[in-house]
Amino acid sequence: GGYVNAPPRIDEPGIKYLRTTRDLEEGMVITVEPGVYFGDALIEKAYANPEQAKFMNKEKIEQFRGMGGVRIEDGVAVTADGIELLSHNVPRTVEEIEEFMNRSN
Repeated sequence: GGYVNAPPRIDEPGIKYLRTTRDLEEGMVITVEPGVYFGDALIEKAYANPEQAKFMNKEKIEQFRGMGGVRIEDGVAVTADGIELLSHNVPRTVEEIEEFMNRSN
């Protein structure tokens, strides 16, 4: 698990949902999962908070609101001197993803 012999989770925005705090060791495999999600409840809460709303581009948010979100995951293997990317063949750009999706139909 991600919290073996580790301090308790930190209950702060942006980090409270981290899946691990453990030290990674050579030979471990882990996913890296950056993403953006457009959940109405969280968007409305942030709009109502002046400390958060000042960083939000409402025009852009409204453009994508309702589409859910997107996440592109990478699988990585921890090596002695860094990581080895295991998902280097995964499409990443809009064009690559659309081409892949069109081939699947």
